[in-house]
Amino acid sequence: MGLVLLPAVVGWSTFVPAFRSHGVSSRAAAVATAPARTLSVSGSVGKLRCSLYEDQEKIVVARGVKEESLMPPPTPLVAAKRGSAAGAGGGGFGAASTSKKGISKQHQTEAKLLAKDLRREGVVRIDDVLSHETADQLLAYVKELRTQSTDDVESGRLASLQRFADVLLKTNRCDLTLPLEKEPLAALSEVVLGHKGVMGHLIESMLGKQAVLYELSTLISDPGSQRQYVHPDTPYGGAGGAGESEPVLFTTFVALQDVTLDMGPTLFLPRTHTDAAHAQFRDQKAGKDVLLQTTPSVCGLLPKGSAAIFDSRLLHAGSANKSPDLSRALFYFTFKNPKLANAGNPGSIRPELVGKLTLQDLQKELNLLEDKGSSPNLELLASTMR
Repeated sequence: MGLVLLPAVVGWSTFVPAFRSHGVSSRAAAVATAPARTLSVSGSVGKLRCSLYEDQEKIVVARGVKEESLMPPPTPLVAAKRGSAAGAGGGGFGAASTSKKGISKQHQTEAKLLAKDLRREGVVRIDDVLSHETADQLLAYVKELRTQSTDDVESGRLASLQRFADVLLKTNRCDLTLPLEKEPLAALSEVVLGHKGVMGHLIESMLGKQAVLYELSTLISDPGSQRQYVHPDTPYGGAGGAGESEPVLFTTFVALQDVTLDMGPTLFLPRTHTDAAHAQFRDQKAGKDVLLQTTPSVCGLLPKGSAAIFDSRLLHAGSANKSPDLSRALFYFTFKNPKLANAGNPGSIRPELVGKLTLQDLQKELNLLEDKGSSPNLELLASTMR
């Protein structure tokens, strides 16, 4: 999300993160390093801004290190139990019916159960939402796109924001936005469509059919990326427009490779997407550190093709990638509450897609693409993208 200077990194009450700062990561040693942001100023002013950012990044890193020492060791984020409402066959939701319509109806039932967990915990892991084959194809695509995009930006052919969103602690990290091409659409189809997975129905349960596609991107963290400090993506009650208790965004991370502990998995602090937790988190004198010391955390050790979906108000942080040679790549998308006019920070999405697709739109067009082999509306949108 959009880059800002950091006036008070350790004082969240005066600094609300305005850029996507999840534990970005990539799964490829051969992937090119993401470009540094090209400054729009030159000479001494440009050097000063670079120096300021470097100094602030050191403060962010130091805070992350301190928080790591304060927090109890995380436990793995456990996958949600699925299939408990299946019939006597005992084979899960898919066992009760083999028809497309029947499986979709079973996933609707399953989504309602998962929605209860998501509302309570703020994060839920769901396994096997993306096939290994599709994950491999998308990862290969992302590697090639990253290399080409880096070249386009460094050569001056494109502005950085046309390919990369800003990210917290950008050294050895990047947030690569995705176009509507074959590989990203195939992954979206598997994850979002009800008959391929429960995720579309879960998002509908949380935000409704008019939820707006707000982000479509890939978070990549390479070896050497540092630990982020704990933060929410949006403050509790901070977006306005529909009541303080309304959720703002739900983000789905999908692992494009197995994520191990040394690769910098995302840390989540369950049940911290509440008014009380945010009030304590804003208390810089004592409350914040006490909260971190006493709140259990879980880490997203996601198998390939598995997902974590979380409330944007949930406290979380990307951990350091300490692997000697492995990057971590997460395909992700975010939907925004349609009741809210402004999410509070810019999304990681190609400019041509901003506000163009609702969940209902996307489900309709992906179904058309799958059934008929083409979607004129998605093709039209894709044609407008640079």
